[in-house]
Amino acid sequence: MTVERVGVVGLGNMGRVLAANLVDFGFEVLTHDVAGSEHSPPGAAFVATVEELGRGADVVVCSLPDGAASEQVAAAIARAEGRRTASVVDTSTIGVTAARTIDALLSTAGIGYVDAPVSGGVAGARARTLSVMYAGPAPVCDAVEPVLAGLSDRRRRVGAVAGLAQALKLANNFLSAVALAATSEAVSFGVSVGLDMELALEVLNASSGQSQATSDKFPNQILTGRYAAGFANTLMAKDLRLYLKAAGGRPEASRTIGAVTASVWERFAEAEPGADFTRIYPFLAGG
Repeated sequence: MTVERVGVVGLGNMGRVLAANLVDFGFEVLTHDVAGSEHSPPGAAFVATVEELGRGADVVVCSLPDGAASEQVAAAIARAEGRRTASVVDTSTIGVTAARTIDALLSTAGIGYVDAPVSGGVAGARARTLSVMYAGPAPVCDAVEPVLAGLSDRRRRVGAVAGLAQALKLANNFLSAVALAATSEAVSFGVSVGLDMELALEVLNASSGQSQATSDKFPNQILTGRYAAGFANTLMAKDLRLYLKAAGGRPEASRTIGAVTASVWERFAEAEPGADFTRIYPFLAGG
């Protein structure tokens, strides 16, 4: 299959950058978002419905907030009359169960599905350093490889079955959530007894406590007061719920840290819904 036209559903913080990357890569791009065309990038053509994307695009890329939205979009593509779409690439973080449900729905309609969540934030998307972890049957993945290449320069197939990329993304976000929350607590403690935050970060980054939280999130977002990493606390809380759900069959002892971490992020999301996730530092520091 030759991919000439790509559709993008969801023009939020991440989706709008992914759509722009595809335009820059040379694809003819169609976009759709329930909120309208405001964030459709230059060079892309906005369409009014998902069904129009299904009729016009060879491959549709989803960048959506949850599994319910992805399933709704998949169903609309599957029922589109005169459908052109042969494959769907879902970059949303939706969980293992939702990915497998959508895969089955699309398979019944003869549409390939690639489970392809991303990690690296909006800055990574703009720099084309975003990590795209994807899973699906080899023929389907091969067919959409040009689209994956259009999204980012960093891509890795992690399995042949839908849901495996979701499992890895949830594990990744769990680790990210733990690191940022734990670092926030530790730095808050240091500052409370008189340490200079910048100095503390310099030492941590040369020591065994180093993580992306200390090397990126704190220096670039928290120390500067920007708090603009582009990922909402409500989304992190959602991802942790998905992680706990997916890990539900494991022994309770192996989910202890997950449960505690999820509780912290749920409290933060309830207190400041929609806040940038780096604001967990002032939340935990009490400021």
